[in-house]
Amino acid sequence: MKILCTGGAGFIGSFLVDELIKQGHEVRIYDNIEPQVHPGGEVPGYLNPDAEFIREDVLNYDALAKAINGVDVVCHDAAMVGVGQSMYQIKRYMEANTLGTANLLDILVNRKNRVSKLIVASSMSTYGEGAYDCPNCGLVAPPLRTDEQMAAGDFEVHCPKCGELARPIPTPESKLQEINSFYALAKKDQEDMVMLFGDTYGLPVVALRRFNVFGPRQSLSNPYTGVAAIFMSRLLNDNPPIVFEDGLQSRDFISVHDIVRANIMVMESEKANQKIYNVGAGRQISVLEIAQTLTGLLGKDIEPDIVGKFRKGDVRHCFADIGKIRDDLGFEPLVSLEDGFQELIEWSATAKADDMGELATEELREKGLVG
Repeated sequence: MKILCTGGAGFIGSFLVDELIKQGHEVRIYDNIEPQVHPGGEVPGYLNPDAEFIREDVLNYDALAKAINGVDVVCHDAAMVGVGQSMYQIKRYMEANTLGTANLLDILVNRKNRVSKLIVASSMSTYGEGAYDCPNCGLVAPPLRTDEQMAAGDFEVHCPKCGELARPIPTPESKLQEINSFYALAKKDQEDMVMLFGDTYGLPVVALRRFNVFGPRQSLSNPYTGVAAIFMSRLLNDNPPIVFEDGLQSRDFISVHDIVRANIMVMESEKANQKIYNVGAGRQISVLEIAQTLTGLLGKDIEPDIVGKFRKGDVRHCFADIGKIRDDLGFEPLVSLEDGFQELIEWSATAKADDMGELATEELREKGLVG
């Protein structure tokens, strides 16, 4: 098949391109080489030479329409990524993510093409807080914690009905999506538009709600990327990882290789058509544990800086229930956290790692987004 990968020069997209080519597919990459991801706006050296490469933006309607010619499948990964930054670069995020996806869908319905399947990269960020269980009230969906609560040092989530401490549980796809950032809003836009398009026009579509992805090729100089890469950049420059709240907030970290496997599974399976799947490791781990694990693997004698401050809109706990994709497709994450981190560390020896963490935090503070 001939496959178009928007964002195919990026961290996740490039690994997807590699695997698709390895499996014998013809791949066309469409990527604008965003300088925040690719320092200096330079095309990365890891880009697969067997793929066709188009350096363009999804906001360029005519260029995107041309790129779709002759394509059988579209893997739509192109997006601006960064929860905190999206709160003050609103136009940039909504244009790239929402309008870029609108361009793609408009082309599919109004220009002659042979696209037979579309897979869109959604995000766990669209959930807001994860799922919780209250000892008194059962399953509950608490709202975001208030600034007043967190300013008082109470970082945990309480039942919205009785006020008891709520216990985090794996978050299923059925959980109500409660938007807490413009990034999350834009990713939900992408997901909703693609699913609506599929239902309306009968095109097989799939949305993958990715959890916290880590691995080689993730920019170590982009302070708005994943927390594992941000901590790595700090540690490689002999600076302590900056940990907000008390560090006990938890997430679900999954290797980029497992993300790629899931993407190809849904591409190849008709059973996945018109469905939305969580793609995570299905394991809960605290942000503090991530910092400590990376510190230990790097052999650094550095303690994380637990600042006790909070970022507005941050969620306390969110980790994946992967039962749906496991039952439908047999997906299981294969890369352990330690093995994945070791691979990240080995790759980091060849990567540029400018520590921009404090600058990013200061930008958030200036916009009133750090309490």
